[in-house]
Amino acid sequence: MSNAMLLFTIICMGLVTFALRYSLIAYSDRITIPPLVRDGLKYVPTAVLSAIIFPDVFWPGGTLNLSLANGYLISAIVAAIVAWTSKNVFYTMLVGLLVLWGVQYLLG
Repeated sequence: MSNAMLLFTIICMGLVTFALRYSLIAYSDRITIPPLVRDGLKYVPTAVLSAIIFPDVFWPGGTLNLSLANGYLISAIVAAIVAWTSKNVFYTMLVGLLVLWGVQYLLG
């Protein structure tokens, strides 16, 4: 793919994304979202974040790795425990990163 075609594709996708999001804002006073849909939309950020993170945690390098040699898995478990107990995003990220760096350092 040429650079011009890549740039054209990026600009077009940006315009499509902008149009979709702007249409929801522009017509928000005319659209009523049913309560069931509104309740379901609360879970979208969690689902999207899980879809981004889970492959790196469970399939680092493209193969399933559930061993103790998987630093991503160990740090994710520790971060989940910290998140559950502290309810603090900053502490969760800090402890998760420190554990990941520590495991990577120990495993070489």
